[in-house]
This record gives sequence, structure tokens and C-alpha cells, in this order.
Amino acid sequence: MKAFSKTSFLLVSVLLFSSLLAGCMDSASSEVKVGMVYELTGNTASYGTSAANGAKLAFKEINANGGVLNKQIKLFIADNKGEPSETANAMTKVIAQDKVIAVTGFTVSSCGITGSSVAEDNRIPLVAAATVNPKVTVDEKTGKVKEYTFRACFIDSFQGTVGANFALNSLKCRNVAIMVDSSSDYSKGLAQIFKEVFTSNGGQIVAEEAYLQKDQDYKAVLTKIKAQNPELVYIPGYYEDVAKIIKQARELGIMVPILGGDAWDSPKLVDIAGADVLNNTYFTNFYSVEDANSRSQAFIDAYEKEYGQPPDSMAAMGYDAAYLLVDAIKRANSVEADKIRDALNDTKDFNSVSGSMSLNTSHDAIRGVVIIQMKDGKQVYKETVKPKI
Repeated sequence: MKAFSKTSFLLVSVLLFSSLLAGCMDSASSEVKVGMVYELTGNTASYGTSAANGAKLAFKEINANGGVLNKQIKLFIADNKGEPSETANAMTKVIAQDKVIAVTGFTVSSCGITGSSVAEDNRIPLVAAATVNPKVTVDEKTGKVKEYTFRACFIDSFQGTVGANFALNSLKCRNVAIMVDSSSDYSKGLAQIFKEVFTSNGGQIVAEEAYLQKDQDYKAVLTKIKAQNPELVYIPGYYEDVAKIIKQARELGIMVPILGGDAWDSPKLVDIAGADVLNNTYFTNFYSVEDANSRSQAFIDAYEKEYGQPPDSMAAMGYDAAYLLVDAIKRANSVEADKIRDALNDTKDFNSVSGSMSLNTSHDAIRGVVIIQMKDGKQVYKETVKPKI
């Protein structure tokens, strides 16, 4: 019995040592675990899928070029379904279960706000792709910048300002109606900025009406707007709702210009509304394939080769966010959260697909706003408005 006990003890010791050795090997893994959380199903899946495709392309390129810190990046992808409640679950999964060192994702502001809260609670760096509401990186209650949350995109204050100035100066409109999605942080935030800038520069808001996501009949609201004879209608909403609103507006005889924000950018906008219906409409955006530099042309070519179609702005933002995160990991020369955070804080002159950009003290990207015109179902590049630094 004693001999058997000694043998058993030795066997257990060997097994325990093997387990400890395996644990040590895991900690010195040849992989860097990164989480991706996007809107892959639900009403905003068009955005999330494009952004996720852009991000996956970026990580594929990075791995093909040696990875980061001489390690390959392993992705853990989760679907937030375009819902804040699902976002918390998705973020918790990749952080607690998959043990990622950082996360990139999000094209919907309400999801980005929730996602940032989870990232902050766990002290994990998050690089958001296309969430423009200021509350993503700045705590609404305290006014303090969130320590671990950053974004690759501009914010509503700049986009809304550019939209208001475009309405006033380029389209020469002084009387505007606004339709806002009252269930969307994105829509409400962008509408508020547009209104403030437009009215402070001599414009007048003649009507301001609300709708809810997934509404189908907008004619009652549009009839009220038509009665005020606006020179332009501003609709900072998501493509599915916007397409239906514009179609019904034209049916009611509202033929004035219609202007919106980056959330219009989806191939499905034309599918739902129709090419002719979208003539004389415009929107502010992150990116245009017609405003290509050498960096963006290489991205366009690679994306078309990978997916068989040209990239939209969400694909570009997903791509930029992935590279922005990896750039910080390289400069940090570490997978430690605090060191990655510090490197993100110091981001200057990052080579994005739309040109050089930096991150400001609020962790927002300083980058240009592109203005797009819809013409016969195609996006036509109008101009790029650069921020004043």
C-alpha cells in the first residue's frame, strides 16, 4: 500500500506539474486574442456586417505580414444583434469567457455606449469603429473621458456642424424641417447638433417631428412637414427607415432636398427607396471610394478581391478600427491593457483609409467629413470637409 501511495503521489505530482506547465505555455501563447463585437443580425446588420468584413480583412492582412509582437491574432467574434441588451452579453462573453486583451467593434451608438461601459468595468481597451454619439467615449453623468474607450470615427458635433453648414452655404436653404428617430441616441444627438448650428447661423427650423424605428407609415408626419413648406428636410436616421420616409415624402409631393448622416450608407438604401426617389438627397459620411488616396485604393482593391464588391464606409471604419488597435499594441510593445490604453492615448498621424488622423483628448478621431450626393442610385462624391486643428 505504501509503495502504491508513493507511486500515486508521483503520478499526481507529474500531472499537476504538466498542468502548471501547460498554463505557463498558455500565458506565453503564440496568439494574441482580440474580440470583435458587431451588429451581425437585426435591423442594422448591413452596417455591422460591412464593418466586420473590413475588420476581418485588416486582421487577415496583419497576420499575413507577421501578426503583432511576432504573434498571430486570434479573433473571437460576437453578435450584439443591434441591441444594447445583447451588447452587454456579447462583450461579457469575449472578455470573461474568451479572455481577449482588447475589443473592436460597433456601428450603432446605443450599442457602443453599452459596450464601452462593459469595457470600462473590466479595464479592457475598446476601439469603436463607427459610433458617433459623444457618450460612447465621455461619461454622460460625470463628463469625464472614459479611460479605456476610443473610436476611429468623428463624432456628432463635427458631422452635424458640417451638415448644417452644407445646408446653409451649399444648398442655400434657410427654412428646414427635421425628422428624428426618438428611439435612437444617434439620431437625437445628430439632430440636436444640426439644429443648434443651423439656427445659430441664421437658419430656421419650421417643423420638428419624431418617429420610431420600424414604423412603416410616415405620411401623417410628412403631411405636417409639407404644410410648413420647408426648403430642406433633415433626417439623421438609419437607412431602412430613411428609405421608406423618402419614398413616402416623394409620393406626397415633397421634392425639396433631403439631407442626412452616415447611417444612410448602405446598398439597401437604394433597394428599398428606388434610384429615382433618392435624387436630390445628400448625406455626410466617413469615406468615399471616389476620394481615394494610395492607402484607400489599396484597401478598395483588397476588399473587392476578398468580398467581390466595393467597400462602403462601414467597411472602411471597421478596417481602420482594427489597424488602429494593432498599431497601439505594436507601439505599446505589450498586450497589457494599461500599456495599450496609453499607446492609444498617444495616437498621432495614423494612416487611415481616408488620410492621416489623430485621436484627441476625448479619444475621438480627428478626421474629415465626406459629403455624398445620391444620383440615379449611385453615390457621387461632393467634397471633404477637414476639421480645424
